[in-house]
Amino acid sequence: MAIAIVGDRNDAYVTHRATDEAFARLGASIQWVPTPDVLIDPEALGSFAGLVISSGSPYASMAGALAAITYARRRRVPLLGMCGGFQHVVVEYARNVLGIESAEHAETSPDAAECVISPLACSLEGEEHMVQIEPDSLAGRLYGRTETIEPYFCNYGLNESYREALEAAGLRFSGHDDVGERVVELSQEDHPFFLATLYVPQASSRQLRHPLLVGFLDACQVANPTA
Repeated sequence: MAIAIVGDRNDAYVTHRATDEAFARLGASIQWVPTPDVLIDPEALGSFAGLVISSGSPYASMAGALAAITYARRRRVPLLGMCGGFQHVVVEYARNVLGIESAEHAETSPDAAECVISPLACSLEGEEHMVQIEPDSLAGRLYGRTETIEPYFCNYGLNESYREALEAAGLRFSGHDDVGERVVELSQEDHPFFLATLYVPQASSRQLRHPLLVGFLDACQVANPTA
């Protein structure tokens, strides 16, 4: 069973090294897929049991990252995103489900009229923070508790002006802190596993077998029982 890590791997990024180490610890076979390669042949993603949308934005190809998210959402392929993955899940959903075709990310289009992802009031890069998890959510079931402390590496997050409209369109924000939204997901009635976090769970030193990664791999196995 192979997992695609959609992102532009850079050994200088601690989160990319942590991704390799965390999945190796769990015995998972992974392959990094550079974001420009997704556009060359999106159907090649069909050879993977699940997709991880990596940290590390801005991506070499924002369009490639968004195409991978669209593929996973429409084909019901298990998806786990983190940091930039969270941010681009929001952009993809705003464009293709909510219908805001001009939805943008402030990191790459700071002057856009519809920035659904905007700069955080305070950078979270290199910090750990408490996150409140909604108990009746996919994230809540995976954690088995309502609080978690997680590591962050980001400077951008949800523009809260769009939260209500996104949730009305089916995108649920199931983890938050006093400042904003930190976990987003689709109902398992709509998708077997579609979840993204603004933090980077695999970089946690507190949870070497992180429940979100374990749950994601379990979902991949269910979706591909013969893999």
